[in-house]
This record gives sequence, structure tokens and C-alpha cells, in this order.
Amino acid sequence: MQVSNFTVTRDDHYTVSTDPSKLDIEVIHSFLYHSKWAKGIDLETMQIAIQNSLCFGLYDPNNQQIGLARIITDYATFAYVKDVFIIDEFQKLGLGRWLMECCLEHLQTLKLRRIMLLTSTASGFYKQMGFTPLNQENFVWQLLPNNTEVVSN
Repeated sequence: MQVSNFTVTRDDHYTVSTDPSKLDIEVIHSFLYHSKWAKGIDLETMQIAIQNSLCFGLYDPNNQQIGLARIITDYATFAYVKDVFIIDEFQKLGLGRWLMECCLEHLQTLKLRRIMLLTSTASGFYKQMGFTPLNQENFVWQLLPNNTEVVSN
């Protein structure tokens, strides 16, 4: 199931959109390739991940992509927030908070039972967004295929 495209523009002409045709794969790959959590990701893997996710692109007033929040979801009960970023020169403008607010507002229409994320670098930010740490023993588990290295999130 797909949900309808979501687009919202602020007074200062920054836009968040879920329209997949607007995504700039080069910008996304360049950022993720150098990120702590997806360092070295190859283009094909990233493209497959994007194609199979609900992506919220963030665009500047010139319609250039400057951020992303990728959501992995079944559109009924669960969503996992992944690959949230704002390129460096646009950080500290409140755009990350606004991007996450847009994501969460749109996800509320799905009436999901749980929205989760993993982070090792932005816990304070996500706490401000309403997320709470689980920190419950034996609650979150993982299985890593033999060819997968452990990454921070």
C-alpha cells in the first residue's frame, strides 16, 4: 500500500515532499556514503533502499534537495525512521526539526502502533521530538547476516 504524496512548503520556501520523482539520488548517495551510519554504501544498495521506503525529501527555495528522512514501514502497524540528514550548510536552521515534524504528522494518518529508530549521535534531538529510549533488557534484538558489519545505527 502506498499513501498519497505529501507536500508542505514553509513561508521561507523550504519544502518537504514524499514525491519520489523529486529525490536527487546523487545528493542522497553522497551524504550517506560519507555518513557514520552508512559509510561506504554502494549506489545500487542505496537505490533499492530508497525505492522500498517512504522518503521525505527536504528541498531549499531553489528546489535543490538538502535533506532526507527515510521511513521503512508496512503502512499499517510499524515504521522505522532511518537515514535522517540535513546537508551541513543548511544545519542549525530548524530544518531537521521541521522535517521530522512533517514525517511524524504524515505517519499519524496511518495510525501506526509503533515508530522506532536507532541513533548513537542524536538522542537529544529525538527526545525533543517525543521519542523515548527503550533500555529494556532483552527487548530489541538483531540477527546479522555473516557478511554484515555492525554499524552504529
